[in-house]
Amino acid sequence: MEKALGYSGAFCFSDHNPQMELVLATLASALAGFIDSIVGGGGLVLLPALFALYPTATPATLLGTNKSASVWGTTFATWQYSRRVAINWSVMLPAASLAMAGSFFGAWWVTLISADFLRQLLPFVLGAVLLYTLWRKDMGRDHTPRFSGRAELLATCSVGLVIGFYDGFFGPGTGSFFVFVLVRWLGYDFLNASVAAKLLNLSSNAAALVLFTLKSHVWWHLALPLAMANVAGSLLGTRMALKHGAGFVRVMFLVVVSALICKTSFDAYMR
Repeated sequence: MEKALGYSGAFCFSDHNPQMELVLATLASALAGFIDSIVGGGGLVLLPALFALYPTATPATLLGTNKSASVWGTTFATWQYSRRVAINWSVMLPAASLAMAGSFFGAWWVTLISADFLRQLLPFVLGAVLLYTLWRKDMGRDHTPRFSGRAELLATCSVGLVIGFYDGFFGPGTGSFFVFVLVRWLGYDFLNASVAAKLLNLSSNAAALVLFTLKSHVWWHLALPLAMANVAGSLLGTRMALKHGAGFVRVMFLVVVSALICKTSFDAYMR
């Protein structure tokens, strides 16, 4: 399963030092929370760190422990954003519910078929997202929603269901996909898209965490310090996003997508 998830444990630490492992994991969680609160992609930092620090643990346990930390950072980021940026709760809550349902269904579906084809396709999809965002320099600059009322509800619910399914089935880049689709299709600016993406991603992450908890795949002794660090990083990232606005979020989006392209290309073609 490690190979399927793209982590071979090749970069593991040989000396077992529980205190140092905890310190490094906590620092990684704080950085992950910072990145994730702005535009998603915190898994680029925390998951590889956990696999490197705990190479003998089962992948499912490390995935569950990662979710147990990131879900709290995302919760606090959503709360912070909601105090400063208006959220259309009548639209986003149904979409979040469908994101959760989609994530559950995706997690179930991956038990039936392989996700290898997505692993090889993903770098090209992310590359197209990156090039399109670079080409359309004005995309996401202004908040001009294309839909309202029932049309917006249907659009956001579709986004929640489809990308929620992807999160449960495969996962990498979920936050970035949420942001891109909300900007490109629904006409949000990058800041408002990031806020909405946090709520949708929170729901899909919570669904996955419930599943991992029921299967006893969470290290709760590690989850608490990682969660606290993730929240601290998340609060800092949220403040920076609110202070610097959509332009800053756009730059972070491009950086995270570029890193995702490198990571997913390595996992798909170099291992």
